[in-house]
Amino acid sequence: MISDKLENITKYNIVSEKVSDFLKSLTPDSAVGHYLIDENTYANIDVYETKDISLCKFEAHKKYIDIQMLLQGEEKLDYTFVDGLSISEEYDKQRDVMFFAAPKSFDIVSLQPFKFVLLYPYEAHRPQMNIKNTSAKVKKVVVKIKAD
Repeated sequence: MISDKLENITKYNIVSEKVSDFLKSLTPDSAVGHYLIDENTYANIDVYETKDISLCKFEAHKKYIDIQMLLQGEEKLDYTFVDGLSISEEYDKQRDVMFFAAPKSFDIVSLQPFKFVLLYPYEAHRPQMNIKNTSAKVKKVVVKIKAD
């Protein structure tokens, strides 16, 4: 997992110029919706309320690498390697997602506006969590880059 400021996104080879330009063009007022960036990449911008940890699950993807970045608000995201995790919901090919039981140890990152995380298919993550046990409205972009 990579966590960095948007201004540094061009340092990562996996991130194309089109993706970098798209992310740098976003503002807190960017419209919610689905955006096609190129034949291997798309993005979704959503608004939602963060949730209690008990309502959030560790997930991972096989087909896509995620870049997650908030445009407004704050949320907590936990992450760990997929190896050794106990599957709670089998892989769904249509949705490109599988879910895991919460592991005993994991790392934590606080997502803030215009700081991104880059998550590979071998990394499970638990997004959308409250910070300080308080639900908050967030606006987030998730870019999906087709994995090799």
